[in-house]
Amino acid sequence: MKRISTLIYIAGISLWFSSLALAVTPGEVRWHNEASDTTRINAILNEAMAMNDRQANEIMTFIGEKFIDTPYQAGTLEGSPETLTVNLDGMDCTTFVETVAALALTVSERRNSWQDFIYNLEQLRYRQGRLDGYASRLHYISDWIVDNTHRGNLREVTDRMPGVKYQVKTLDYMSRHRDAYPALADDSAFDKIKNCEVGYRSHRFPYLRSSSLMGKKAPTWIKEGDVIAFTTKTEGLDVTHIGIVTIKNGEIHLLHASSKNGKVLSDPMPLAEYLRKNNNITGARFIRIGAQR
Repeated sequence: MKRISTLIYIAGISLWFSSLALAVTPGEVRWHNEASDTTRINAILNEAMAMNDRQANEIMTFIGEKFIDTPYQAGTLEGSPETLTVNLDGMDCTTFVETVAALALTVSERRNSWQDFIYNLEQLRYRQGRLDGYASRLHYISDWIVDNTHRGNLREVTDRMPGVKYQVKTLDYMSRHRDAYPALADDSAFDKIKNCEVGYRSHRFPYLRSSSLMGKKAPTWIKEGDVIAFTTKTEGLDVTHIGIVTIKNGEIHLLHASSKNGKVLSDPMPLAEYLRKNNNITGARFIRIGAQR
């Protein structure tokens, strides 16, 4: 019995070291500006760590506001080979939310170094938390939610909200628009993306219709700091834009990287008005960082 226990212990240690070997190391990160980015990440983490009285969702908003006025920049993750990329000087809606969420996860673990942030960014951005080429990136928000929920990084709360509805869509936008994604010129990457999409044929997911979110007062079940993902009419696509909920004077606003405004901002436009002006949006999904209820 003692020998068996020893073998199990050794096997466990071996698996632990194997998992470490798969992780991206700091030297393998593609930085926009390594010196300033690492210093800034450490400063944000230390400042957020000092806010012991704040809930995890409030930390999301606090961190997100640190990036207000950051220029909107699309395509910062693209390049060959696929590399874990950090760019705090230019963000699109997805990289903004991923960056803020990775920082918030790091704070929730009571860690305060940029190396820990790097680990959590890889955990959030890639399937099973491991970078393994272009297709391992969680391109579809549904895939991002499902994969990270299984590993305890995220929790979707949409299905717990009054008035929840469900959409059924086949997610295949990327393979059907191959020319829009330079990485898919490679047949191997294209085939892997198609294989990922197979798991999302007739995918059923919860959402709240736009009409149910157009009231003047924010529903009590929506929290400050929730990630909000806007569902879309676009064929083959589940979500068209994401951001972070902020609540001002009882109304929901959007903290997001806006292509229209060209920067990260806390949108002065209430969510109800934002939805009225975006006819392609069918509603929204709500996600919380970690295992929050």
